[in-house]
Amino acid sequence: MNFPGPIDTEELQGKLADLRAEHRDLDDAISALAEQPSLNLIQIQRMKKRKLALKDQITRIENLLIPDIIA
Repeated sequence: MNFPGPIDTEELQGKLADLRAEHRDLDDAISALAEQPSLNLIQIQRMKKRKLALKDQITRIENLLIPDIIA
């Protein structure tokens, strides 16, 4: 994610909440699919890949919101 200019923290916090909700929903969907007798491994693999991408986006936004502290 590339943010030119000043960072709008409210907008980032809203985006962060949306990403976390989608990540949680994917986790629930993956669990539900894994419990079904006819596993769709390709679909589960794609969902896990999307979940990892969401986690990366969440981490990037969290790093933008938390200032670096020089120890």
